[in-house]
Amino acid sequence: MRPTISILLFLMLVFGLVFRATKTTQAKHIDKPSNMTTTQVNDTATFAGGCFWCIDAIYREIDGVIEVKSGYTGGKTVNPTYSEVCTGQTGHAEAVQIVYDPKKVSYAQLLEVFFTVHNPTTLNQQGADVGTQYRSAIFYHNQAQKELAELVIKRLTAEGAYPSPIVTEVVPFKVFYVAEGYHQDYFENNRRQPYCQIVIQPKKEKFEKAFKDLLKK
Repeated sequence: MRPTISILLFLMLVFGLVFRATKTTQAKHIDKPSNMTTTQVNDTATFAGGCFWCIDAIYREIDGVIEVKSGYTGGKTVNPTYSEVCTGQTGHAEAVQIVYDPKKVSYAQLLEVFFTVHNPTTLNQQGADVGTQYRSAIFYHNQAQKELAELVIKRLTAEGAYPSPIVTEVVPFKVFYVAEGYHQDYFENNRRQPYCQIVIQPKKEKFEKAFKDLLKK
């Protein structure tokens, strides 16, 4: 089921929150996109929703998304490795950092995708992936993102979009560590792997069917 954002929420986004979000100083992230120029006014979103291979593969398909990086955020260990994060002891979540053009795709649309392609009601778990590193979380970069994320969660809860309560964390962004190179664009580079075919491909197909209007041409 694809959760819907109400007309009221859409209007709030268009006339209020988008203006504030695009005017807010850009949050820090590890790498500046190679195709980003000084004349572009782009924004950044950071989401955790289970294995970052899945989320990475989906957001890359959205028109207006300029760059997607898989990495780690929300923990205490500096420059963590994948093996360290997998222990669940670093406090980090597997996440993606998205650089996007708000003139082409809004933060509200990115949130709608987020709440459709993973289960926000399972604590520290997505399917067979279990641990705090697989938690559902939105790391907001400014007050506008925080308010909109909280409003969407409130709206979905009121609409009964899920049979169980949403457990997604809404927390301030601090630092993002880009994961090892082999994690980047993992699906595209490993399509024949069983995890890609059994787990990621069905999520991609569900997304592509529900969000045809957002796909890159």
